[in-house]
Amino acid sequence: MTTSERVLTGERADLAQTLTLHRGFLRQTVQGLTDEQAATRSTVSELCLGGLVKHVATVEERWARFMVGGEEAMQAEPLDWQNAFRMTEGETLSGLLDRYAEVAARTDELIGTLDLDTAWPLPQAPWFEAGATWSARRVLLHLIAETAQHAGHADILRESIDGAKTMG
Repeated sequence: MTTSERVLTGERADLAQTLTLHRGFLRQTVQGLTDEQAATRSTVSELCLGGLVKHVATVEERWARFMVGGEEAMQAEPLDWQNAFRMTEGETLSGLLDRYAEVAARTDELIGTLDLDTAWPLPQAPWFEAGATWSARRVLLHLIAETAQHAGHADILRESIDGAKTMG
């Protein structure tokens, strides 16, 4: 039985619904854009809308692996930091959104099945407290915050492209 067939209740439902809401804001922000618009750096920032979709999908995918297998699983695939926030040759907005939907479906399955108390030590990084451990629950809260933050960034970028506003 998949999460979409399972009825989530309580904490799991709250986590899933909130993450879905913020994913939806991000998807809504890029609706109707051409690939050229999605790849446009519309502010002085290096960010573009397609790059934000790509980044959020990559981050969610990596944290989902962390929830299952810790740092080793999270870092099992190399990360292209140089191109993490931009659309590269051959990438399309449609393709990036499809990948994001696939990642979201796998994360949603974890929300419905994983013991939310499963915890792993965080990777060593200056932005993490040394020796800290995060539960799957804490990772999901982080994903919600990350997705919401980037949906807000996307709204600013979209407004600077064509004046459209998702959240205003």
